[in-house]
Amino acid sequence: MAVQLNTRVREASEYVFPVPPVAGAVPDTRRRAGAILAAWRVSPDVIEDALLVVSELLTNAIVHALPPAVLRLSWLRDAGLGTLHIEVTDAGPARTAGEPPAGIDPDEHGRGEGIVHALATRYGIHVRPGAVTRWADLVAV
Repeated sequence: MAVQLNTRVREASEYVFPVPPVAGAVPDTRRRAGAILAAWRVSPDVIEDALLVVSELLTNAIVHALPPAVLRLSWLRDAGLGTLHIEVTDAGPARTAGEPPAGIDPDEHGRGEGIVHALATRYGIHVRPGAVTRWADLVAV
């Protein structure tokens, strides 16, 4: 009787970025995230999509929510597939529902959620007392 061993290699990595509520935080965090994803050897196509998702989720947290914001990236490689999990957690809405942010042109905003939905394999939101987490998964072959 032959015994077959499971030879699949499973790799997992995680990185957490606290994001200060200051001008320049989104592009700075995006650059840092790009460097981490490249170090994890994530496909350049996935990195490009991931950085757009990171930008949209972070911008949403900084413009519409209370600080602090935290970006968490998780990379799981299993059986030839890679899943990049992106999540941004903030302290919840800065305004009451329906109240527009001051000084923001509505024609220039509001497309981020559609971009995330178009690029992600799965996406969602977790609401808990004092925290909201928006997340998206991108799958790579």
